[in-house]
Amino acid sequence: MRGSRCVAGVLAVVASLVFVAGTTTAEPADESQEQIVGGEPAQVEDYPYVAYLANERGRQFCGAALFAPDRVVTAAHCVSREDEDSLTVVVGRQDVSTSDGHEVGVRRIWTHPEYRSAVRGYDVAVLELDRSVPYRPLRLATKRDGAAYQAGRKATVLGWGHVDEHGESSRTLRSAQVPVRSDNVCTKAYTRFEPTLMVCAGYDKGGVDACQGDSGGPLVVGDRLIGIVSWGEGCGRPGKPGVYTEVRALADDIATAADTRSDTGAWDILGG
Repeated sequence: MRGSRCVAGVLAVVASLVFVAGTTTAEPADESQEQIVGGEPAQVEDYPYVAYLANERGRQFCGAALFAPDRVVTAAHCVSREDEDSLTVVVGRQDVSTSDGHEVGVRRIWTHPEYRSAVRGYDVAVLELDRSVPYRPLRLATKRDGAAYQAGRKATVLGWGHVDEHGESSRTLRSAQVPVRSDNVCTKAYTRFEPTLMVCAGYDKGGVDACQGDSGGPLVVGDRLIGIVSWGEGCGRPGKPGVYTEVRALADDIATAADTRSDTGAWDILGG
């Protein structure tokens, strides 16, 4: 979706639960918007797997993560209304105003068959690129990576989204550190939080979160992708941590989708 979360200057891993078209409501909208608030500049050399989606006008609108030489994973709400010809995946570009890195076409879009809206879960999509790119992929978290989801574990969120709830998108890549929260905290913050499909991260006092334009971007612990920016309420609000698709819950589905017509095996994608 065009209003998806992005990192714009201040990283705030708050998923925009109801931040749609500049409005907020008591319940989340069907499509999410997010950006990074309260963070700092990041270098693509340190995160070679980070990517973004651009529309036909070349404008960044969502994040993504390379997890195979010719595959990226993103949020389903970013691409559920798109077709392959309308999308470009950009990898290796620090500043969206430059021509650095690689602009790659999309050969195929897979969205999870159970996806209906971000707040109902299964908010994940795989894009098959029309060629491989020379960057190190990020491995998917699996059920063996339980330590990465422990409450208090610091995770990194990345993106080019808004730097605050009502601000502008960032021209350059930004990152932020946010603590993973317990399912109990997440369900108290959001009545529609689904523990089996989602993970949330953020501070009680807020101030650091994802925001509009960050949707689809990676939440990372070590060398594992543990979450995909999905939804939330506002950006960096106190008591409203960002909500992410829980990668380990859907890793097998993602790997199966990526394996189709791919030379990359699921074992490699999942980290063996």
